[in-house]
Amino acid sequence: MPIKYELIKTCKQTGARLGRVHTPHGSFETPMFMPVGTLATVKTMAPEELKEMGADIILANTYHLWLRPGEDIVEEAGGLHKFMNWDGSILTDSGGFQVFSLSDLRDIKEEGVHFRNHISGEKLFLSPEKAMQIQNSLGPDIMMAFDECPPYPASHEYMKSSVERTTRWAERCLEAHKRPNEQGLFGIVQGGEYEDLRRQSARDLVSMDFPGYAVGGLSVGEPKDVMNRALEFTTPLLPDHKPRYLMGVGSPDSLIDGALRGIDMFDCVLPTRIARNGTCMTSEGRLVVRNAKYSRDFRPIDEACDCHTCRNYSRAYIRHLIKCNETFGFRLTTYHNLYFLLNLMKQVRQAILDDRLGDFREEFFEQYGFNKPDAKNF
Repeated sequence: MPIKYELIKTCKQTGARLGRVHTPHGSFETPMFMPVGTLATVKTMAPEELKEMGADIILANTYHLWLRPGEDIVEEAGGLHKFMNWDGSILTDSGGFQVFSLSDLRDIKEEGVHFRNHISGEKLFLSPEKAMQIQNSLGPDIMMAFDECPPYPASHEYMKSSVERTTRWAERCLEAHKRPNEQGLFGIVQGGEYEDLRRQSARDLVSMDFPGYAVGGLSVGEPKDVMNRALEFTTPLLPDHKPRYLMGVGSPDSLIDGALRGIDMFDCVLPTRIARNGTCMTSEGRLVVRNAKYSRDFRPIDEACDCHTCRNYSRAYIRHLIKCNETFGFRLTTYHNLYFLLNLMKQVRQAILDDRLGDFREEFFEQYGFNKPDAKNF
């Protein structure tokens, strides 16, 4: 099996897991945040910079790479790793989330999804078999099964039908996967906020013996307490000896709360997307560096941070760059935000090792301002 999970320690205070995932392109410690490189690049960042900040695994997007440049070109280049000059681990999503986000352009059938290219408008079709073929060609270490990601809220009746379709599609993905000895395929547990449906989905997928499991259909608009409650009754249903991945989550509070509930892997475009708007994550909360009050502020973005950006550049300078639409400004804020989250996960891992993740959460939330009634959460 190409993907192996090693449990290093369980936090006595919370039950959170410290582990290590082994892949064909190296290992990474968990809990881990995965920067998102949608088009085989983490926006504005070089692979060398990602390595420098401790990103041992990144995510790329099946749907977007299928459209541009095409999986055949990536395969001809020797796969994603060679194409983008990245020798660490890579995970690709199935393309399903992007298709389902095009709700006005798609039609879900049992065989797959008919939809229109969001760029050109041409008709396209994505099925479990096609999603596997694309990912086999792209060559990531970890592939995701093609699932249906329903919106929030959705009725129990609709969600039940959706969960059952996701199970049938998962079986088809396993059958269509051509490189099981080189690439690990993860199943995706769905079911929304409904405990009985999460239980049904987990039972069905665990019986198929995937190398790892994702919890999907969260962070799609539901309140954070709903997400946390769903994790509390879903993660215990997943095997202890396999990695657990919470899809699409990247705010600092949700990373800590997810790890506390037994999640090993996370991804989200949040840190890179908000960076391009001049919004930075700091040890004391959100800082919008493009605001006028920073025009003469010559301190670093975060005085408690030792990243390349904070060691070398001031808020005033970065504000100037972003206000002038200079790419270097976006690079500096992106570097900082990614470093901040990767360093946060490093602190989470240490807190698990020290059996004090619950205490760490309280300290972090207090310092970050999440406990304040007017907290500006992400």
